[in-house]
Amino acid sequence: MAAFAPDEGEALQDIEAGSTDSVLNAAIRPSNYPTGSGAETAAEFSIDPASFHDAFAGDLSEKDAAVAAAAQRPVAAAAFGEKNGPPAWKKLPAWAVVATGDKAAGADVVLSMAKRAKAEIAEVEGSHVIMIFPPHAVTDMIMKALQTVA
Repeated sequence: MAAFAPDEGEALQDIEAGSTDSVLNAAIRPSNYPTGSGAETAAEFSIDPASFHDAFAGDLSEKDAAVAAAAQRPVAAAAFGEKNGPPAWKKLPAWAVVATGDKAAGADVVLSMAKRAKAEIAEVEGSHVIMIFPPHAVTDMIMKALQTVA
């Protein structure tokens, strides 16, 4: 749901770099966290709170986006560079809700990956947070998937 579906050997940083819709890279703020190995640190990313509404949660009110920005958890930079293993969508059915205004993941790459995965696709007007607003598209697709596999 507004998500990547990488193939084996693909890394999210490469996928994201290929998006013409995403503005996320410009909104990312790196920081470092201790790894627990002496003075060593590792990089992590969070979204600049000033850019959070426009880059990630455009459907939310400014107030709700500010709360989400304050509550966000950083993502390890390594998660963007690690190569994906064998994808489940090559052997299992797939479903996707593509937010046409997704500036975080990039609607263009999310749609192309969903098509490549031969997913049942619902395109919905909205930002990356379509599971919050409008949530019905996501719940409808989950129920459809559940009925298919039940």
